[in-house]
Amino acid sequence: MNPYAYIRKQVVAMVGGLADDGIVPAGMDFANLAVEAPRDPSHGDVATNAALVLTKQARMKPRDIATPLAERLAGLEHVTAAEIAGPGFINLRLSDAFWRARLGDVLAAGPSYGDQDVAGGAKINVEYVSANPTGPLHIGHVRGAVYGDALANLLAKVGYDVCKEYYINDAGAQVDVLARSVHLRYREALGEEIGDIPEGMYPGDYLLPLAREIAARDGDKWRDLAEAEWLADFRRLSVDAMMDLVRDDLARLGIEQEVFFSEEGLHKEGGIERGLASLTDKGLIYTGVLEPPKGKTPDDWEPRPQTLFKSSEFGDDVDRPLQKSDGAWTYFAADVAYHYDKLQRGYLQMVDVLGADHGGYVKRLNAVVNALSDNQGTLDVRLCQMVRLLRGGEVVVMSKRAGNFITLRELVDEVGRDVVRFMMLTRKNDAPLDFDFEAAMEQSKDNPVFYVQYAHARIRSVLRRVGEELPDLSLTAENLGAADLSPLTDSAELDLIKQMASWPRALEIAAQAREPHRIAFYLNELASAFHALWNKGNADPSLRFIMADDLGTTQARLALIQGVAFVLASGLAVMGVEPVESM
Repeated sequence: MNPYAYIRKQVVAMVGGLADDGIVPAGMDFANLAVEAPRDPSHGDVATNAALVLTKQARMKPRDIATPLAERLAGLEHVTAAEIAGPGFINLRLSDAFWRARLGDVLAAGPSYGDQDVAGGAKINVEYVSANPTGPLHIGHVRGAVYGDALANLLAKVGYDVCKEYYINDAGAQVDVLARSVHLRYREALGEEIGDIPEGMYPGDYLLPLAREIAARDGDKWRDLAEAEWLADFRRLSVDAMMDLVRDDLARLGIEQEVFFSEEGLHKEGGIERGLASLTDKGLIYTGVLEPPKGKTPDDWEPRPQTLFKSSEFGDDVDRPLQKSDGAWTYFAADVAYHYDKLQRGYLQMVDVLGADHGGYVKRLNAVVNALSDNQGTLDVRLCQMVRLLRGGEVVVMSKRAGNFITLRELVDEVGRDVVRFMMLTRKNDAPLDFDFEAAMEQSKDNPVFYVQYAHARIRSVLRRVGEELPDLSLTAENLGAADLSPLTDSAELDLIKQMASWPRALEIAAQAREPHRIAFYLNELASAFHALWNKGNADPSLRFIMADDLGTTQARLALIQGVAFVLASGLAVMGVEPVESM
């Protein structure tokens, strides 16, 4: 049970009863009625803004609604007190028995506790990473990769049918540069002295294995041919090899995406024409002349007729060109076609995870989706700020081996996948993030990944010790769930249960906000509540988890900490992090 959803349902029912009795009007809208935990726990267990949000509709003062509503809520079975605070908030206190029953919910569900169907199976496409296929993934890609993957997990947890997608930017000029760079290395593999890598080419040693493979297989077949005769083949070979590197990098980070969508395929298979035809049919494409860019006008700018999309009719700042002067499609034309393809695949809801340098794309991409879907589709563009790597507070020097950047692989190899994923989710996606290697590996409460994992490891150590000291005591979730939980009366024990019971609501809020970093915050708070109880038991032997002379209390407390382990595992799974058994 989600206790907040349950109490909200009771509040709505009570308001309905007030309407039946003529105290408030009937037929009011409850969309903004909320039930949350009060910011100050001393105010109660849950609070509702019902009187405040209904006052305008009812044309009544908030307290004139709150007073009769609080009186009725006080009569509910599990409510021990209902108090009016401030301008009309209602604070409720719930019985200890109610909260102990929520621990039973956790034990019954196990690690799937928190799973819900608020989205009703709605299809949603989450596109993330989508790096140019010109080399291995580097630190600039890590944050968006982790954020997008955790967001997809989070959305699936609350009932969305999620597609994890990667858009391969393999149609641009950068792929020609990659092919030329590989050809240069191929000549080197044949024994040619190539000297310094020319400016503008990709210098990374990661190109050497592919170049040597081509040389071993084909000999000097390609060496003396004109570029036009080898470029297409080297483009294909290079992109395939780079995408193998990308998939391997993603796997190291625990990421598996279902769809890898090729931009080049979009061009070759008529996708651009199909997408633009849809806009043409809606009368949204025309030939016109744009105003010069704001600020300093580029020296090569000249007013000329262009094929334009009426994106300004859908909230964009200006209309957007679709075709270059040489007749080639613009990058934006491919964006139109790609999102049209998503819509054709049934994804009326989409999330695009982009780097912070793509902020200027937000309005135009939203305009495209609104236009193509007749305002039925939604696109949520999420921007991820850059990550600054530090070591003991000093900025990390880039890796020469990879071509002047730190690779994802180097990062994961040094600190581990779980540390990388957790630390990348410790701040909101659009806020700058510092990743300090030393701080990430520090074993202290100031390191959130250690603090959360240590809580899980501590619980597992207690359960292992029980197996040794009390071998006849069954530790199955079913047996613990059937235990008498009434011995759980200490405030720290009940606070821990309340924290666990808020997990379904925390998931719902994080999913609505598209903010998986909230999961990291929640887990840190849950771990903190557990560690507080552990420390309290160290100071007071009567609160220890294992009481050899009191099996009933022992079983209740083991049920409590097993519940915490389940919720920690549930949250870590959303983040893509494995809970540890020992530390």
